[in-house]
Amino acid sequence: MPELMPIIQLGDPLLRQKATWVENIQDERIKMLIDDLIATVAKANGVGIAAPQVGASYRLFIVASRPNLRYPHAPMMEPTAMINPRIIAHSSEMVKGWEGCLSVPGIRGLVPRFQTIEVAYTDRNGKLQKQKLTDFVARIFQHEYDHLDGVVFVDRVENSLDMMTEDEYQKTIINTETKISLKEET
Repeated sequence: MPELMPIIQLGDPLLRQKATWVENIQDERIKMLIDDLIATVAKANGVGIAAPQVGASYRLFIVASRPNLRYPHAPMMEPTAMINPRIIAHSSEMVKGWEGCLSVPGIRGLVPRFQTIEVAYTDRNGKLQKQKLTDFVARIFQHEYDHLDGVVFVDRVENSLDMMTEDEYQKTIINTETKISLKEET
């Protein structure tokens, strides 16, 4: 049975360490970690979580986009474990988008990210996967990938004016997006 894991917060030195390569993907501890990460990100209303965020220094993260309280407009996808991931190509176009982080609660920031990326990773069954990711899912991948190198989203915010509290984000950004979405449907 998967366990919910405590998510470490900004200031914990483990969050700033470079994670190590996963050598044995079939190790039962890695399989349990994947299941625990999937349960933890779902409970926390996240769309992704990296192993370093729970104090496990492995190059492993989960991308789990789905609409939830924190990201009501997120696209739906199955939670996907990405082991030893790499970005192998990216678009020249960068787009700013709002990000939050389970390890930096209460804060959102506008972060520039590549619009489109091509990635390679090993899945939980040990098979090499290659995918092209765009928009929000590409943003999740890049955000989680940063965690593997000890980088958090606030390091990438270009200007302190591009930050706000979670409450203000929900009140202004999400409400505005919802109103625009409702107008487009009518």
